[in-house]
Amino acid sequence: MADEQTMDTQNQEADVAGEDLATRVQVLEEQLAAANDQALRVAADLQNVRRRAEQDVEKAHKFALEKFAGDLLPVIDSLERGLELSSPDDENIRPMREGIELTLKMFQDTLKRYQLEAIDPHGEPFNAEQHQAMAMQESAELEPNSVLKVFQKGYQLNGRLLRPAMVVVSKAPAPVSPSIDEQA
Repeated sequence: MADEQTMDTQNQEADVAGEDLATRVQVLEEQLAAANDQALRVAADLQNVRRRAEQDVEKAHKFALEKFAGDLLPVIDSLERGLELSSPDDENIRPMREGIELTLKMFQDTLKRYQLEAIDPHGEPFNAEQHQAMAMQESAELEPNSVLKVFQKGYQLNGRLLRPAMVVVSKAPAPVSPSIDEQA
């Protein structure tokens, strides 16, 4: 009988030890799963940081000229204004006008090489994302909400708006009211 009790006690101890081991294994497996999950999250975070850093560097390269290009736009405006105000028929200023035209062409070609593009929307539909309406004017020739006149060209650098085009937008002509003679 003593042997049976000893065996029962040993069996109970073995069962308890087995349960303790099973519990311990389960706890360790949960800890391992949590550690793997955390490692995956850290790796994903690192990958996101790397990707964001690469995008920031790419944007820095792409838009590094933004401020410099913005400072050059008034020079282009002045050259264009000089051509507008000078008469192409005046023989006295023809050499100067040709020089301005060549300078402006070289300037525009250089800006194009660096992805700086002019926005000259004359006759196009008004686009609030690229145009700034300075006034509205009645027009029978153009559809309402079309660009009637461009005061100042807009510019974009690599597709990002640098300066909106300043424009006059067309509106429908006002209905003509009958004159006093027609009413009588």
